[in-house]
Amino acid sequence: MSNQPYSFFHSVEKSFDKAAKFTKWEKGLLEQIKACNSIYSMRFPVKMDDGRIEVIEAYRVQHSQHKSPCKGGIRFSDEVNQDEVMALASLMTYKCAIVNVPFGGGKGGIKINPRKYSTYELEKITRRYTSELVKKNFIGPGIDVPAPDYGTGEREMAWIVDTYASLKPGDIDAAGCVTGKPISQGGVHGRKEATGLGVFFGTREVCNMPEVMNKLGMSLGIEGKRIVVQGMGNVGYFCAKFFREHGAKVIAIAEYEGAVFNENGLNEEELFQHRKKSGSILNFPGATNIEKTTEALEIECDILVPAALENVINGNNAPRIKAKIIAEAANGPLTPEADEIFVQKGVLVIPDMYLNAGGVTVSYFEWLKNLSHVRYGRMEKRFTENMNSRILSQIESLTGKEVAEKERNFIKHGADEIDLVHSGLEETMISATREIMEIWHNNPSIPDMRTAAYVSAINKVGTSYTELGIFP
Repeated sequence: MSNQPYSFFHSVEKSFDKAAKFTKWEKGLLEQIKACNSIYSMRFPVKMDDGRIEVIEAYRVQHSQHKSPCKGGIRFSDEVNQDEVMALASLMTYKCAIVNVPFGGGKGGIKINPRKYSTYELEKITRRYTSELVKKNFIGPGIDVPAPDYGTGEREMAWIVDTYASLKPGDIDAAGCVTGKPISQGGVHGRKEATGLGVFFGTREVCNMPEVMNKLGMSLGIEGKRIVVQGMGNVGYFCAKFFREHGAKVIAIAEYEGAVFNENGLNEEELFQHRKKSGSILNFPGATNIEKTTEALEIECDILVPAALENVINGNNAPRIKAKIIAEAANGPLTPEADEIFVQKGVLVIPDMYLNAGGVTVSYFEWLKNLSHVRYGRMEKRFTENMNSRILSQIESLTGKEVAEKERNFIKHGADEIDLVHSGLEETMISATREIMEIWHNNPSIPDMRTAAYVSAINKVGTSYTELGIFP
């Protein structure tokens, strides 16, 4: 089991139980919502480049089938264990429910450090894992749809879809068996930045709520806010990018080798290129090094964005954290003890289970694209542009004034796939934020935003079960 001081799954159950008290469902139904439906733990041999055989440990957990298919990423990490995969699968159920994406929760993991394997070895491991899932009916566009997670990306998803399609000849919807694929393999534009952009949209919506910001003693909006980002992977990079582009200052970025600090703000792309060249984010021109990466979490700032691994903020370091808002971009970065401390300190924690749902939201759009076999915007883009051109011409002839070229192009523009994906994601994050805040506002005895988010999820999953007639 995990070498963590307590079980990650247990801490998810703890948060669930805390929220269940504020719902109307009976104990038996709550137990069903909480339980993991299916756990597939596997071991399989793979021949390495040097000829030796290594036995690989891997998992796939389907937490809930109140909606089909199940949905959730696959992570490659030394830390993978059954408890962690169960916890992440259950968070996926609640996450999908909160953002109104019609999936049950799932999660997968392979216990390897991907840095220690060649590309060919990783391909063999990924393809073998996929064939094991196919054998047991644990993958398919209508059964269980994986996606990238920590340690995986487009490349691994391409291997998965290729393996699945070769084992299921003639399955016209085979591309929908996994999301986060390269565009050429049926992926969707906007998937790469989806989680980071979703974190930005959700945090911005909270920062635009006068009542919330007054309580925190902060000014409205994102502009001018001082941000600290922990993690320079895909999610952390795009979080930093969108906050910076919308007028916030990213004053520190932390990675496992240390952190860098600049009061005037950092540019994530320049830092990324510096790390590519030197192998580390440290010694970035114009920035101060912070040798101990955990110290970056304790820097004075407005918004702290943990975008790395779970349990980085716990009972020990939570009292020293000075941020007024913690935007959980990673899965489970706070322990339940940290939550309690922040409630007492009046710090607002925007919970992971909905804030980082950008990935699964855009995965849903990708899955729909795969099932419909047509890219977004293809049917209406030109029609919209032609119609808008006609309207503009009419306005110009009626007023006798010409619209400036820049404005003309903007008004005329018909939506591309990426425009529609970003717009759908923005709508999803704004409406989910408002739903959660309304639940919290209507029940002042709910202690924090995480509990309000769980209440939202439990109510939706509970309603699904009762409407299915499973519990008359």
